[in-house]
Amino acid sequence: MNLLQRFQKIKVFIFDVDGVLTNGDLLILESGEMARVMNVKDGYALQLALTLDYSIVVVSGSAPSAVQQRLNRLGIREVHFEIRDKKGFVLQLMNDRNLDPDEVLFMGDDVPDLPVFDVVGLPACPADAVSEVQQKARFISGFNGGRGCVREVIEKVLRSNGHWGNESLIAST
Repeated sequence: MNLLQRFQKIKVFIFDVDGVLTNGDLLILESGEMARVMNVKDGYALQLALTLDYSIVVVSGSAPSAVQQRLNRLGIREVHFEIRDKKGFVLQLMNDRNLDPDEVLFMGDDVPDLPVFDVVGLPACPADAVSEVQQKARFISGFNGGRGCVREVIEKVLRSNGHWGNESLIAST
């Protein structure tokens, strides 16, 4: 199966948080709170995919943060933090939903994400993912984490299925 065919089969997007939905930087505030940076263009694509009935799942090994509020405002309800066994989580999700691996895209950027790459049809990563992840990815974005990589994979799936260009569906990100 070629890469375009892989993109066409995707029904579920699963994204890591730090280094994928965010740029991976942490701003430590005086209060001890940690702030992250997210991309508005990624937000638009996430909203559009949801509007078009694609599933978006977010899975992270990190603790819950303000990122969850941002994702919830975008309409993403499946946000899972403190997941230590991402592969087990994804396998259970695929089993519960009777998903074929070819219907699932997972985007991760670091070593803890590698086990998931073995169980999904389209393992993807940002341009700035660690080398081990890039070696196992079937698609490497031209964009860094938190800088449009999520938008790129969503846009590729939607375009390959004739679903891109419905800008009127989304008011704002």
